[in-house]
Amino acid sequence: MFKKILIANRGEIACRVIRTAKRMGIKTVAVYSDADTRAPHVRMADESVRLGPAPAAQSYLNAELILDAVRATGAEAVHPGYGFLSERESFARALAEAGVAFIGPPPNAIAAMGDKIESKKLARDAGVNVVPGYLGDIATTDEAVKIAADIGFPVMMKASAGGGGKGMRLAYSEQDVREGFEATKREGLASFGDDRVFIEKFIEDPRHIEIQVLGDQHGNILYLGERECSIQRRHQKVVEEAPSPFVTPEMRKAMGEQAVALARAVGYFSAGTVELIVSGADPTGKSFYFLEMNTRLQVEHPVTEEVTGLDLVEQMIRVAAGEKLAFTQDDIKLNGWAIENRVYAEDPYRGFLPSTGRLVRYQPSTPTRSDDHVVRVDDGVFEGGEVSMFYDPMIAKLITWAPTREAAIDAQIEALDAFDIQGIGHNVDFLSALMQHPRFREGNITTGFIAEEYPDGFQGAPTDEQLTADLAAIAALIATTHESRAVMIDGQLGGHIRVNEDHIVRLDGGAEHRVHFELDRVVVDGAEPQRFDADYQLGQRLVRARIGNRNRTVLVAKNGRSWNMTTRGAKHRVTVMTPLVAELARHMIEKVPPDLSKFLIAPMPGLLTRLDVKAGDKVEAGQPVAVVEAMKMENILRAEKSAVVKATPVGAGESLAVDQVIVEFE
Repeated sequence: MFKKILIANRGEIACRVIRTAKRMGIKTVAVYSDADTRAPHVRMADESVRLGPAPAAQSYLNAELILDAVRATGAEAVHPGYGFLSERESFARALAEAGVAFIGPPPNAIAAMGDKIESKKLARDAGVNVVPGYLGDIATTDEAVKIAADIGFPVMMKASAGGGGKGMRLAYSEQDVREGFEATKREGLASFGDDRVFIEKFIEDPRHIEIQVLGDQHGNILYLGERECSIQRRHQKVVEEAPSPFVTPEMRKAMGEQAVALARAVGYFSAGTVELIVSGADPTGKSFYFLEMNTRLQVEHPVTEEVTGLDLVEQMIRVAAGEKLAFTQDDIKLNGWAIENRVYAEDPYRGFLPSTGRLVRYQPSTPTRSDDHVVRVDDGVFEGGEVSMFYDPMIAKLITWAPTREAAIDAQIEALDAFDIQGIGHNVDFLSALMQHPRFREGNITTGFIAEEYPDGFQGAPTDEQLTADLAAIAALIATTHESRAVMIDGQLGGHIRVNEDHIVRLDGGAEHRVHFELDRVVVDGAEPQRFDADYQLGQRLVRARIGNRNRTVLVAKNGRSWNMTTRGAKHRVTVMTPLVAELARHMIEKVPPDLSKFLIAPMPGLLTRLDVKAGDKVEAGQPVAVVEAMKMENILRAEKSAVVKATPVGAGESLAVDQVIVEFE
C-alpha cells in the first residue's frame, strides 16, 4: 500500500480524498493556488505545495507543476479527484513515465472515453445502445444545419471534449442551430481546448441515469447499481439519488451488464461511470442509450457509497496499489435510499446567476449517522473564506440516507432548513422546494423538470396556512424576548413598561395573524391553544421550535423593524406589532421602488465579451444586446422591449460587477 499520495485537486473533493487516506494510514500532500492558501484541504493535509496564481490554467491545470510537487514531496501516487486533470490522458501517462501511480484508470481508457465521438463508436461496437446521431467532424454552421435536419429536430449539439454541462446546446429549429453552433464551439475551445462538435437526437421526456462501475487490474469489473441524476439545470446536475425510482431490477441488470461490457472493451479499472439517457416515455425501460463514460470519480459518488456501504475512494486507492477487489457482483446489495443535493453559490431568486464573494457565515447542518438516519455534509469551504470566480461554484454537498425514499427526502428538507449561509447567494431554498415538490416526491422526473416546473423562475417554495401560522408564533416569541429585555433597562421615561401579551404578525405576502401566549401554549387567530416549545436566546439565528406535533427549524435575521425568516424553501419578511401599532400601520404610505426598465443591468459579476449595440441604435424585444462570460459560460443578454440606445457606459473586454449598468435606453 502507498505511504504517501498527492491530491491534484482542491475544495470538497480534495478534503474527501484526504479523509479516506488518513483513515487508511496514508500521508497526504495538498496542492494549492494563491486563491486557496487558507483552504481547508491545505490545512487537512500532512504537507502542501503552492502551485501558482489563482487561474486554473496557471495552477491546477498545469501538469508540470503537479509533477514538480510530486517529485518534491516523494508522493508515490496521485489522486486527481474530478475536473481539472482527472480525465487528461497525457497527465496519467506522464505520471506513469515518472514511476508514480495514477489513482484512476489506465491512460488508454481515458483516451478512448474522453472523446465523445470515438467513445460512442466504441460503445456501439461493444454492443451498447447508442443515441442516433452524427459522429463525424462538423466544420461549418451550414453543415451543422443540414445534419440536424437529417437527424430530425430536436437535436443536441455537444462539444466533443465537453462535460459538466459546458459546451452543450439544445436546438429545436434551424435558427437554434445557427445561433448555438458557434457558441458551442467557443465554449468547447475555452473550457477544454477542443472546438469539435457533434450532433445527436434529443430524447424526449429523458431521464439521466448512470451506472457506477468498479474494476481492478486483474480483470474483475462490477457495477454498483445506478444513480438517478435527472434533476438538472442547464445540463448541470442539481439532485442525485440512488437507487432510481424508475429503474426495475431487470433494467438495472441490463444497464449494468452493458456498462461492464463497455469498461471491459477498453481495459478499464478503477472507479468510473457510464452515463445513460433513458426515455421516461417507455415503461418497458428498454429505451436507454449510452451518453458518455466519465473515467473518474463522480461528484455524486456519495449516494452510491451510502446504499452499498463501500468507500469508493478507498477502492480506487486499493486498485491503484494493485489489490484485487475483495467482493464479487453477487455481494453488491442496495440498502435503503440516498439523496444528494448540491449547494451552489448561485441566486435562484435572480435566475440562478452565479454568486461569488466571501462566506461571511457558513454553518451547515450537523452531520449525523445512525442505523436509520444519515446526514452527511461533504464540503471544502470555511466561514470567512471566499467562493472564487476562478473555480466551480459548489459550496457543499448534502447527502441523506434513510430506509425509504420518502424518509430520505424528508431528512433533506430538515437538514436544508439548518443551513446558515451569508455573504453570497445560494440555492438552499430552491433545493428545499425541489424536495417538497409533489412531482419529485412521486418520482415523476425528467431532465426538463426544472424548466417545466419553474418556467418563470423561482420565487420561493409555496407556503401553506399552517406554516405561516407557525412562523407567526415563532416571530411573536422572538419579539416578546426582545421586549422582555427592553423593559429591564433602568431609567426609562414614562414609568413601568409591560410586555404585550398579544401581537399582530404580518408576513410579506399579506397574511396577518394575532398571536397570544398562555404559559407554555400559544393561540393563533383564536384557535385551540397548542403546546409551544422553543428555546430562543437574544442574537440566536437558528430557532428550533415544536408547535403541537410539528417541528420547525427557522433561520432568523433582523431587518430594520422586521425579521427575515427562512424555512421550508422560502424567505419571509415578518413584522411583529402591538394591536394598536398594527392598526396605525395600515395608514402608512408604501415606498415605490425605482424604475430600472431603462437599463440593461449586469445580472452577475463577469466579463463583457461582446457588446452588440451603440448609442443611437434601435433594438427590438428579444434582440441580443450583450454577452457576459461568467464561470466559463456565455450568457446572452437580450432587450426586454423595443427601445433606442442612449448610452453604453462600458465596453467589450471590461469586467462587470453585479447590477452594473451595461446599456442605458432612452
